Amino acid sequence: MEIIQQVAAVQAQTKPDTIGTDTNLIGDVTAIINAVIGVLGLVCVVVMIIGGINYMTSSGDAAKVKKGKDTILYGLIGLVVCVLAFALVNWVILGLLGSQGSNSSSPVEKPSQSQTVPPLNPGESQNMDQ
Repeated sequence: MEIIQQVAAVQAQTKPDTIGTDTNLIGDVTAIINAVIGVLGLVCVVVMIIGGINYMTSSGDAAKVKKGKDTILYGLIGLVVCVLAFALVNWVILGLLGSQGSNSSSPVEKPSQSQTVPPLNPGESQNMDQ
């Protein structure tokens, strides 16, 4: 039980709760845009599935086969556009921020040099070269 408490203490030191603490407007806008692009990507996948169902149930009707293939193609094009938009938005935001960084892209903060990890068993040595 003591090990679990020590692991929880280490995690609390290395992974502070940063949810809702980001006051950076650019980070918030990026998160919203990425969420919208993600939803649009999901819609594109659903459109492709619907196109596949239309293609499979066409029963050899040339018009339905063409409609199914076109729907799959349009869904695929939409998915490619979503992926490129996601990459472009994040690239532009990274360019705007420069070397400042953004808390919204990585919720886990690196521990500072002054933080130390407590030993699992207080009597044991931390030397791993034995």
